[in-house]
Amino acid sequence: MAATTQARAPKGGHKHQIVRAYLSDLIANELTIGDAVPSERVLTEKFGVSRMTVRQALESLVADGVLQREQGRGTFVAPQHTDFEMRLTTFGEEARRLGLVPSTQVIDSDTLAAGRVVAEALGIAPEDRVHYVERLRFADGTPMAVERAWVPVTLAPDLLDDGVPDSLYGALRERGHSPTWGEDTIMAAEASTAEQAILAMTNVRAVLRAHRKTYSDDGACMYSQMCYRGDRYSVVVPLREARPTIVPRLAPAPELHAEPAPGAGTTGTTGTAETA
Repeated sequence: MAATTQARAPKGGHKHQIVRAYLSDLIANELTIGDAVPSERVLTEKFGVSRMTVRQALESLVADGVLQREQGRGTFVAPQHTDFEMRLTTFGEEARRLGLVPSTQVIDSDTLAAGRVVAEALGIAPEDRVHYVERLRFADGTPMAVERAWVPVTLAPDLLDDGVPDSLYGALRERGHSPTWGEDTIMAAEASTAEQAILAMTNVRAVLRAHRKTYSDDGACMYSQMCYRGDRYSVVVPLREARPTIVPRLAPAPELHAEPAPGAGTTGTTGTAETA
């Protein structure tokens, strides 16, 4: 009868940390993205620990984005997240900065009335015309985000005359409306069925939504809505030490005194006001 080998968790550490360390080493050296990790039963027998301990180790790696669970199938090595830093750049510029190859597929483009939401974001009237562009963004061939953007027609009347430009920011710069700053609102959400399909998301519905208002020196020049894959995308926000805002103190206005009449004494006079 064959003997079974059981790895006992050594003393001096929490048992779930030992299991986690084993899994981390396995993922780093033997497994690739999409590979299944050993089941809870196998790990329980291997380390001689409870299923709760094994589950704690697995859940910690799921929380870190290293593993992902698929209901009814098991636990698998998760795709690596791409850390995009929030800055006023295009998707392509940021992808290239990270050493990734960006590409784009145009889904739709049109010129239409702004409507209430877009008009409010751009500071224009709902009936004003805007160029609308919807694109699917890729990094190294993997769909990463769906982008919808609106640009006031008054800033770039011919924007779509020759098709959608490679860079909307670049097109605005060429027309004298260089983006100088922006404001992002980011929220966690669930992908719609259409977004889940176009982003090739399986068994995952979590996405990050970012609404951006982009400004040039002349005012709002573009409004965009991005839907990023939650399983492949993480956001890095640079933080700096808060410094006190220096508000100059207004000096009191100098006291003005009437010029003394000819022959009058000037003792105690601290200033004079010229007469007209």
